[in-house]
Amino acid sequence: MTREIAVVAFAQSDTLRTTEEQSEVEMLMPVLHDVLEQTGLKTADIGFTCSGSSDYLAGRAFSFTLALDGVGAWPPISESHVEMDGAWALYEAWTKLLTGDADTALVYSYGKSSPGPLRDVLTRQLDPYYVAPLWPDSVALAALQAQALIDAGDTDESALAAVAARCRTDASVNSRAQLRGSVPQGDYLVRPLRTGDCPPIGDGAAAVILAAGERARELCARPAWIRGIDHRIDAHALGVRDLTDSPSTRLAAEKAGAFERPVDTAELHAPFTSQEVVLRKALELDDTVRVNPSGGPLAANPIMAAGLVRIGEAAARIHRGESDRALAHATSGPCLQQNLVAVLEGES
Repeated sequence: MTREIAVVAFAQSDTLRTTEEQSEVEMLMPVLHDVLEQTGLKTADIGFTCSGSSDYLAGRAFSFTLALDGVGAWPPISESHVEMDGAWALYEAWTKLLTGDADTALVYSYGKSSPGPLRDVLTRQLDPYYVAPLWPDSVALAALQAQALIDAGDTDESALAAVAARCRTDASVNSRAQLRGSVPQGDYLVRPLRTGDCPPIGDGAAAVILAAGERARELCARPAWIRGIDHRIDAHALGVRDLTDSPSTRLAAEKAGAFERPVDTAELHAPFTSQEVVLRKALELDDTVRVNPSGGPLAANPIMAAGLVRIGEAAARIHRGESDRALAHATSGPCLQQNLVAVLEGES
């Protein structure tokens, strides 16, 4: 019988345009203290620790070891790290708990986007032989995807503006969000994307605690049970992909069981308005589903943590009784290249 695993706590920092006076460790520590206090656990009680971050953002190799020192790695602990968004660290922790080697896991991730030119840094995700040397930045590539959607008749500029307005209006009740309320669409960054169609650049951190079986029920009044989770990847070469669709998202959702029963909430890691259009189609989400009630990445997009935040926000709604069955999505790479989908449920 498959072991039941749940998200029992979630915490995140405020997402700020810049955190010049804080190191990554100083930004992360209050979040870790918060998530542990929610469960009454201490660091020594955690069976497995996994983190997600990027050395390219920090500008130095093995930067995650500094954060790990802050967490507490002595006496020696069972830990791991992924050079990815924290959602993939959660996937690794989930598999660890499935084996029975641990009953609890701490997952955290963080990113400081403000110190350098983020649009240039993200070009390092591209094919190093044919695409990266051309230096197409993340916004330009997202604009290619948006134009493909417009050309296919899947959306238009006014519909994209409506996505941005809805997300940032919903973020009005999210004290952690960077952009809240009415935000002008602004000028074109790369046509057809305007400033309002793009995510804000910000620094932030997030953490969740996973627990298995009865341990989860002891730590949380209404655990968010992970009923399924899967991640898939599309081709690296943009020229062989249909940018108006996301087969990897659809396959991951299928393997996670997302299509077995309707969901009432979906937290989508769609940094650009056009990407929500693609994801809604791939995930078969209609107007009955509440999409990004937290505001989503258009309101706060801490690189390397935004995907983990999507899982955390979905779980938090289940904890509060505002959702019974939620879908959480995380992405990495240009134009929705890599996608992770998790399905979470609360007990009646």
